[in-house]
Amino acid sequence: MAKGYRPVDRDQPFLFPPDMREWLPGDHPVWLVIRAVGLMDTSAFHARRKTGGAGTAGYDPDMLVTVLVWAYAHRVVSSREIERFCRTDVAFRVICAGNLPDRVTFARFRKDFPGLVEEFFAQVLILCARLGMGKLGTIALDGMKIAANASKAANRTEEGLRKLARGAVAAHAEADAAEDALFGEGVRGDEVPEEAWNPRSRDGRIRAALAGLEAGRAAAEQAEAAKAEGFRERQAAGQRTGCSPASAAVALAGERLARVRADREAQLAELGKRRAAGQPRRGNQAGVDDYCRVREAAAQVEKARARAAEAERRAAEREQNRKGPGPVRNITDPDSRLMPVRGGGFIQGYNAQNVTSEDELIIATELTDDPTDMAWFEPMMRAADAGYCSEANLTCDGPDRLIAVGKHRDLEKAARGGDTGQDRGGEAVRAMRDRLKTEAGIEAYRQRGHIAETPHGHIKHNMGIRQLSVRGTAKAAAEWTFICAVHNLFKAITTGHLTLQALAALAS
Repeated sequence: MAKGYRPVDRDQPFLFPPDMREWLPGDHPVWLVIRAVGLMDTSAFHARRKTGGAGTAGYDPDMLVTVLVWAYAHRVVSSREIERFCRTDVAFRVICAGNLPDRVTFARFRKDFPGLVEEFFAQVLILCARLGMGKLGTIALDGMKIAANASKAANRTEEGLRKLARGAVAAHAEADAAEDALFGEGVRGDEVPEEAWNPRSRDGRIRAALAGLEAGRAAAEQAEAAKAEGFRERQAAGQRTGCSPASAAVALAGERLARVRADREAQLAELGKRRAAGQPRRGNQAGVDDYCRVREAAAQVEKARARAAEAERRAAEREQNRKGPGPVRNITDPDSRLMPVRGGGFIQGYNAQNVTSEDELIIATELTDDPTDMAWFEPMMRAADAGYCSEANLTCDGPDRLIAVGKHRDLEKAARGGDTGQDRGGEAVRAMRDRLKTEAGIEAYRQRGHIAETPHGHIKHNMGIRQLSVRGTAKAAAEWTFICAVHNLFKAITTGHLTLQALAALAS
């Protein structure tokens, strides 16, 4: 029987084994990640690194990528936290192989992700495909809201942004006056303070947010004009026009009235010539305004104006009864948007659109600032629910598809013969609704949940990533693409496809 404790001698040399390969067991996942990255083509990362110049040699990009992969997979995204783990965690130290990069190194390396990480995402997919993954018999598309590195409290309306901008201009003017009083007139006086032009400064973000609101309003006006023009073109071609914008209806009714009046004036002029020539009076002698077709066209104009006025009244009523502040932009991350989430409420963030394979690999991804999902079916299908159902998405080119026409409980009720009370939509939407009422349709659609939503749950709950750590669409999209690549790589590990034996076979 032991009569004491094992000694605790912290002065003992080589407390760790001298061979780093003995620090962790041979089947530890970190060895798989290191060797997997070593098999990939990471030349895009190397192309951004400078070697051969004066100064200390830089860090190997493969090592930095591997550290970030391991960090993101284990809920570590802060550059400071990554630096700390590189000093204290055995797995991180094994990856670094004796190097100790600081937080600035990781921050600068991650800053260069836009334009580079897409190739890494593709390399991970290629590796997974070589391991026999990526079953494409059934794929699913779903959106996922993820928080931005910004607070909802930093949102401002257009008037609020203009007030902030005016305050900034006034502050700069006061600073210029104070400098003139202090230093005299020796300076030119036209120098712009750095806080006014630096895009990373608060003033620059205010201007970017204000420009985003103005661009959004201009885009909405252009969309309305395009909708009206499309209505005109369809009407001229004799096609089904659908609902017309109120402004277009008024304009079209006015144009028809002008044509009818011009035609009647021409008829009356022709009748006048006949009477002058002594020909017998024939035809309707009513004046322009009393002519039946003119009266009919004038009535159509009044109806169109009344509908337009009613539409304006409803819009004004909605504006008056609106609970929120209306269109806003964030002065911390002007590219992010308020996103509605399940259960009510909003987050300041982005909407990630992901195409997922049967074995839960994310095979295509796009980070958007669009709170809705509907417009992204066709673009994402080229790259590789309830919000995707539209005539355009159901009739565009591509593979066979099932798109929800309602909530999941409504689909189940319809499949059992119940009445969901949803009869709206065009011909393609109604056909999809009928298809989803069948047992085969609902059985196929049930696959969507585990295919599309499992990766989202893994990223949020297991990887612990609920918020992006960088700002701006380009950087945020690059970070999200990297997160998806990490998910795919560890999906290959957890499913047993990525093993040391498999990697050795690929390398041979």
